[in-house]
Amino acid sequence: MANFSKSNVPQFSVDVYQNEYLPEGGREVNAIVTVTATGGGTIGSAVAAPHLYAPGEGPSAAVVLMVDCSGSMDYPPTKMRNARDATAAAVDALRDGVHFAVVGGTHVAREVYPGAGRLAVADAATRGQAKQALRALSAGGGTAIGTWLRLADRLLASADVAIRHGILLTDGRNEHESPEDLKAALEACAGRFTCDARGVGTDWEVKEVTAVASGLLGSADIVADPAGLAADFTRMMETAMGKEVADVCLRLWTPVSTTVKFVKQVAPTVEDLTGRRTEAGPRAGDYPLGSWGDESRDYHLCVEVPAAGIGQEMLAARLSLVIPQPGEGVQKLGAQGLVRAVWTDDMVASTSLNPQVAHYTGQAELAQVIQQGLDLRKAGDFDGATSKLGRAVQLASASGNADTAKLLAKVVDVVDASTGTVRLKARVEEADEMTLETRSTKTVRVKK
Repeated sequence: MANFSKSNVPQFSVDVYQNEYLPEGGREVNAIVTVTATGGGTIGSAVAAPHLYAPGEGPSAAVVLMVDCSGSMDYPPTKMRNARDATAAAVDALRDGVHFAVVGGTHVAREVYPGAGRLAVADAATRGQAKQALRALSAGGGTAIGTWLRLADRLLASADVAIRHGILLTDGRNEHESPEDLKAALEACAGRFTCDARGVGTDWEVKEVTAVASGLLGSADIVADPAGLAADFTRMMETAMGKEVADVCLRLWTPVSTTVKFVKQVAPTVEDLTGRRTEAGPRAGDYPLGSWGDESRDYHLCVEVPAAGIGQEMLAARLSLVIPQPGEGVQKLGAQGLVRAVWTDDMVASTSLNPQVAHYTGQAELAQVIQQGLDLRKAGDFDGATSKLGRAVQLASASGNADTAKLLAKVVDVVDASTGTVRLKARVEEADEMTLETRSTKTVRVKK
């Protein structure tokens, strides 16, 4: 269990938004579930400073920083220097008492600090020692991200803490291990720690970096200019220090003859959780939500119920928040919600789209068509790319997703956003295309 005072423990709540009315014979029930954690020791999901907690009050945590030291980090030479400075800034943001280590990653993983398979405990002395050790980091060798993750996992597992977190930086493609090796490493680490991943420059593979973040329930982003690394690393570490409860799961119970079609996180990013279900008793399953501080996220549930006649109603799903305790059952977080189905002959009621469901259905489609459009563009199918990216512009405009709209405007010339009429730009900066791809799953929240 976490080492923090009860006054800093967040309180969880669940709100369910749906149109519960179905036409006669209707079977698909959709709901948006907003999960909110409030009242912990964080401010806007990021701590203000390492000293926010009194000594011993913060949640027990361990962090491993994985820094790419492959040969390409020397081109330009400022890149390696920026990476060292960024890692030092992240070390400065560590809260006193947090266990930590720094790993240098090439085609092998090397312990930079403290070494010998150990984690250091953050204080003024160990922060200084870690920053001194960072000065010895130099570029040379290949890239094998899976080996970095496995070493981070071993180090994090050595600490008896509530929160385990990784931060990974790479500037190149994962060329010194097979895709299967990386996939196996991600599967081995899933559920053991969360990990934020960053690509610096424009020579890395977006799908590799986003796969790390997706598989380990962290964030992914591009830092096109290495000079921006220190600020980004500081923000990441501050957010990690704000996490107070780990391994939260959405437990979904459904009645007999009801099928879960999907469970997706839809804000702040789109993440399909359907395939990550672990069984939790008769007709119940757990979906991992990762670590939480003071924050709110939205999830889209879709279940298929047995057809029924006019006037009938049923409980389509019951959801709760839990923390599984191996061998000890679960810790219940006291937040629950119900999803209902009511069959009616009122056509207005049964055909009305719930605003939250409609909004996030559009946001999920937006993420999908951006990926499809960029893939088609890379494959030389410019007509197909124009169609998909035009639809993306239309969806971004309609939903008020201004950030994504701005990124799309760097890849296409927008003729009419409302109809999705666009032209592919003849020349696109690689950083702009990679930024759009990396951030394609970021959503704008519905106005409730």
